[in-house]
Amino acid sequence: MNFEQKIDEILEKNMTEKSFKFWKAAKQKIPNIWSRPSSSSLKYHQDENGDVHSIGKHTWEMLYMCVKIWRLFNIKSKTEDGDVLLLAITLHDSFKYDIDPENHKHTTSKHDKIIGDMIKKGRGTFLKFLSEEKVEVLEEAVRYHSGRWSTDAGEDFNFKDYNPETFFVHMIDMLSTNNLIKIIEEK
Repeated sequence: MNFEQKIDEILEKNMTEKSFKFWKAAKQKIPNIWSRPSSSSLKYHQDENGDVHSIGKHTWEMLYMCVKIWRLFNIKSKTEDGDVLLLAITLHDSFKYDIDPENHKHTTSKHDKIIGDMIKKGRGTFLKFLSEEKVEVLEEAVRYHSGRWSTDAGEDFNFKDYNPETFFVHMIDMLSTNNLIKIIEEK
């Protein structure tokens, strides 16, 4: 099974029906970059063998970890809070090779700003299935998923000034990037 299918499975199992319906429509408009390396320089996202994970594997790892530990934060599946985290993780690297990936051999460091701006611009669409507060959290979580290295982060960037969900997505991203997530799939 490929990671795009695994992503869909974990989302369908854990998202509300409205959010999953949005995801199915949105993924038709998102560049299909799931099999591309999550690090075009091949310096990051390496496993023990030095192989670089695909964006699909990286995203799936993050989703897997998210649903395993979110109950620590009193978040449950099939809730708006859960949907925000799952969408933030699923969308965070969706434009890692820019808006037109066919013409970009390398990843863009501005992918966080691209998706953040798209969510801001498409706010009305998100308001059909998320509250205004949750749309703001979603936008912030993708915009600052790279932490202090985010495009829009200022010199005085500090996670204490942001929603906990933003830090949560950043930490899971860093754990996956540094090959610190170990998956033991249930049989």
